[in-house]
Amino acid sequence: MPCWATIHEPSLPSGGPSTISFDSINCHFVTTEIHSDDELVCFRDLKPGARHHYLVVPRTHVGNCKSLRKEHIPLVEKMEEMGRSVLHKKKVTDLDDIRMGLHMPPFSSVPHLHLHVIAPASQMSITSLRNYGPQSYWFITVNVIVSQCNSRYEIIA
Repeated sequence: MPCWATIHEPSLPSGGPSTISFDSINCHFVTTEIHSDDELVCFRDLKPGARHHYLVVPRTHVGNCKSLRKEHIPLVEKMEEMGRSVLHKKKVTDLDDIRMGLHMPPFSSVPHLHLHVIAPASQMSITSLRNYGPQSYWFITVNVIVSQCNSRYEIIA
């Protein structure tokens, strides 16, 4: 069964739910949209690693970060831009104290591209640092993704 999220979008006239499909696994969660456009939607992570922990997700299916290629760079950059915009909207002012990145397979619980946007990074718990911190083996930052997409055919981190 597919994995899907019911996202309550206040921007819809009904304020009703919208569904994003995450193919390949069986899971379902309900959350409230924070920000969206025609390509992306952003919502709060169900298990936040810090006071601000959001996920930016493409509306169309893109596999995990291992499926990214050079042609995906504009999408990844737009995801990062939306993440920064949401942090600004949430009054996060220290953009040097944030983490933005993706989990490397097999440490990704959802096989659909999703950018973690986390702030303040300095206040993450030990568990969160293991999952999203600079020393994390399975968390790859946007800068590394863009660099590898520009210089290689695939993500190898």
